[in-house]
Amino acid sequence: MTDSPTAPEENDAQTSAVAQQPHPWAALAPDRFRLLRLAPLATDRDSGTRPLRFVELAQLERHTPEQSLLRLIVRIPGQVLSKQHNLLEVWADHRAKELRFGPDSGLHVEPINRGLGRFLLAQGAAWAQRRWAHYLVEGGALPLKDITGEDSRLRRDHCLLSQGFDVLYAEPQKSKATYSAPRVSALRPDWNIEKVQIIELQEAAAMLEQADRNLLEQENRIRETHERLSKLRREDGTLRFTIACLIVFSLFQAGLLIWIATR
Repeated sequence: MTDSPTAPEENDAQTSAVAQQPHPWAALAPDRFRLLRLAPLATDRDSGTRPLRFVELAQLERHTPEQSLLRLIVRIPGQVLSKQHNLLEVWADHRAKELRFGPDSGLHVEPINRGLGRFLLAQGAAWAQRRWAHYLVEGGALPLKDITGEDSRLRRDHCLLSQGFDVLYAEPQKSKATYSAPRVSALRPDWNIEKVQIIELQEAAAMLEQADRNLLEQENRIRETHERLSKLRREDGTLRFTIACLIVFSLFQAGLLIWIATR
């Protein structure tokens, strides 16, 4: 006969099982979408060329009396990224009156050095400040596995500092870093709009109409150019025929003169 587990062991097992279960909101799909314009920038030695690009911002928002969630996902057309990339989650704990930024693996943004990191943090800050500006902000450790060099670290720190976070290093070698902020009201909801612009539906429609007009104008110019080229080819053929006839006539006259002279 085996001994049954004690009550504390049963409670610990139940708590662990509950903690391992995914959150009910984890599988929810975004329900709001917007278009983002990434402005063309000069070529960077780390990220390479930075042309004009358009990406999709997908958003999910949920609320209960205990907590609220804002999930932002940036999707790049024609490119498949890991689920942990281009993802920012903002959790509001109404019982503890505290705000937490996620995911725990850190904010990984593609394409890099285009202003998307600041934009996502600004959107999360603006969302929280509209409701819970007095909430505390839960800090956390900054992962170092994605820092490829000093320039990468400086860009990350600049992004956080620009949005109102504090970056602290535990060692002079700067191998371990943490971020924090006193309250939600200390965060900054602005970003570099010269790099990232939100394109509303009407603006997107106007851009498509303008692009269609530009294409039509280019097609008309190409057709006119082809017509001019065809006309020039016909004229060129006529001139070549005329020149050939003149050459033949000149040779005939020269031959005739030589024949007369020899007679």
